[in-house]
Formats: sequence, C-alpha cells, structure tokens
Amino acid sequence: MKALTWTTAAPVVALVVLVAAWGRDLPTALLLALAVVLAAAVLSAVHHAEVVAHRVGEPFGSLVLAVAVTVIEVALIVTLMVSGGDKTSALARDTVFAALMITCNGIVGLSIVVGASRHRIVGFNAEGTGAALAMVTTLAVLTLVVPTFTTSASGPEFSSSQLTFAAIVSLLLYGMFVLTQSGQHRDFFLPVHQDGSPVAPEEHASPPTTRDALTSLGLLLVSLVAVVGLAKVESPGIEATVRAAGFPDSFVGVVIALVVLLPETIAAVRSARWNRLQISLNLALGSAMASIGLTIPTIAIASIWLGGPLTLGLGDVQMVLLGLTVVVSILTVVPGRAIRLQGGVHLALLAAFLFLAVQP
Repeated sequence: MKALTWTTAAPVVALVVLVAAWGRDLPTALLLALAVVLAAAVLSAVHHAEVVAHRVGEPFGSLVLAVAVTVIEVALIVTLMVSGGDKTSALARDTVFAALMITCNGIVGLSIVVGASRHRIVGFNAEGTGAALAMVTTLAVLTLVVPTFTTSASGPEFSSSQLTFAAIVSLLLYGMFVLTQSGQHRDFFLPVHQDGSPVAPEEHASPPTTRDALTSLGLLLVSLVAVVGLAKVESPGIEATVRAAGFPDSFVGVVIALVVLLPETIAAVRSARWNRLQISLNLALGSAMASIGLTIPTIAIASIWLGGPLTLGLGDVQMVLLGLTVVVSILTVVPGRAIRLQGGVHLALLAAFLFLAVQP
C-alpha cells in the first residue's frame, strides 16, 4: 500500500472537516463542499473494505463492513435520541425500517439487475441466503411488528420486560448467525456459479499483507465515522430541503439512511459485476440483520436513561411493505439463481417505500 494515495488521505481529511464543522451553522456553499468530502469518504470506505475482505476472505469481509457501518449507525441513533427527547421516539424504528427496505430491496435489487445484465443469469447459494433471510424476517417481525399488537404498554411500544426479551433474543440470534456464517457452515455463504459450483478464489492478485489490511481496517473505521458524522452535519440542510419540498420530517431519516448505506451499496454492486452475487447478498442481508440485531439491544440499554417513549411498532402501510418484501425475497432466494426481472421487482418495492415515505 502506498504511503499517500487519495484513499488514504480522504478519511483523514473527512475527519478533520467533520471536527471543524461539528456544531456550526454552515452556509449552503459550505454544505455543498461537505457533500463532496462525504462522497470521497464513502468511496474510500468501499476501497478499504475491499482490501480487508481480500485479506480475510469471504464471508468475513462482508461481515466487517456490515458490522462497522451498523455500530456507527447505532451510535448516531442513540446520540440523536438523547438530544431530541420525545420528538425522536420513533427514530430507531424509522431508521431500522428504512435500512431494512434499502438493503433487502435496494441493494439486493440493484445487485441482481447489474449482475444479470452482464452475466444473463446470476447464481448464489440458496441455503445460506435462505438462512439469512429467515433470520432477518424473524428479527424484523419480533422487533417491529409485534410491538404494534402487544397490550402491556400503550401504543406501538414494548413494556420494559418485553423490550428486554426482544433485545436478548435479537442479540442471541445475531450471534448465532455470525458463528454459523464464519464457522462450520461458512461454505454456505461463499460465491457460486449459476449451476451451484463454487467460484474459484481470485488468483490474479495476491492478498495484501497483514500490515496493509490492519491499516485499511483503521482507515475504514475512520471513513465510516466521517460518513455518519458528516451526514449528521448535513442533516440541517437536508431538513430544510425536505421541508421546502413539502415532504414529511420522517423522510430526513430515509435520506440519512441512504447516505450511511452507500459504502455497502457500492461494494455490493461491484461484487455483482464480477458475478459474485453471493457477496452482494451477504452484504445486504447481513447489514439488515446487524441493523436490527445490534440496534434493539443498544436502544434497550439506552432506554434506561432516555426516559421518554420508545415507538417500535410499524404502521399498517409499513407492515404491508414488509410482508410483501419477505414474500418476494423468498421467491427470489428459493431457485438459487436470478434474472433481471427479479431485481426489477425488488427495486419497484424500494420505489414504493420511498414514494410512500414522501406521500404517506
């Protein structure tokens, strides 16, 4: 790894800019400049994630990026909830649901369309992907649907004991999946051809050294901190734009979720272009799973001092979109291969989610 490249400089510059801009009321011109720095940090994060993935191999590489993004995303949610009071009672739900729809429909759909456009039919391991989808579905229903129907607390909320139960189960399920993905059944999450045969590892490029991989891991974390932090700094400008357009305030969370998930989206699409759709699905479903499995336990702990209400239950329209996403995802996963049409259906569901977020 070269001592100084743009991928090395971008995370450091982005972090310096973040420190300088934090807590300040910036004019429009500076907000536009911050957007350029934010884009550079996103592209840098993708590069360093690929370096780490090349060193540790799959599925560990996908796991690194998914967990890193989610941990920082959770920290941002908790920070905003602590400072926002009752007005942010639904922030965790809205953020997690937005991440779920973006990953399961946006990243999955775009990856399938890109991969199938280049290779006609793209294959993946239905066993591993099906297990990941089952986990995402269970976590989503348990934490986002069940609170709408419980009666121990008023409104779409969990009682303290119910929230504790959901947090423990979410963490245990996520831990079980990580052990399964990285342990005895690791081969279920490795790339395959459309006939189910395994894809040979890349041989044209030797893996980076341990030192280079550790350096990239550090720069990846710096990039992700900068991405989430700059997204928060940009949020006042985004809020003003959203209000000027007549959109509901909740759409701001969707915009920020789109920004935070950009590194995984770019990495997933690149993998799909190389006919490695399994890696794309690992990233998408792993991110959705981590978003729920790590957010709910963290929010459960944070609720000790948050004090205000915590709205987790989805509304009717959101539950319909979630149910349709699960059904379509099952139909996509079962054959173990996909064509552009299936990717288009997922993208249509994402478009419906975005449209209804603007026009609820």
